[in-house]
Amino acid sequence: MNTALVGLMVGMALAFAAWFGGFGAFLLVAALGTIGFVVGRTVDGGLDWREVLRGADRRRR
Repeated sequence: MNTALVGLMVGMALAFAAWFGGFGAFLLVAALGTIGFVVGRTVDGGLDWREVLRGADRRRR
């Protein structure tokens, strides 16, 4: 599945949550989607926590 299709599905899910559930539901769906993305990237091995915790300023050096 390509990135554009995933972005489309996420946008539609957020739009439905905002339309039918209001702003609180929108925030809940966005937060749970972010958590799911981070967990998925960690399980796939694509997220290195050492780099995340080190900070952006140290990556520039």
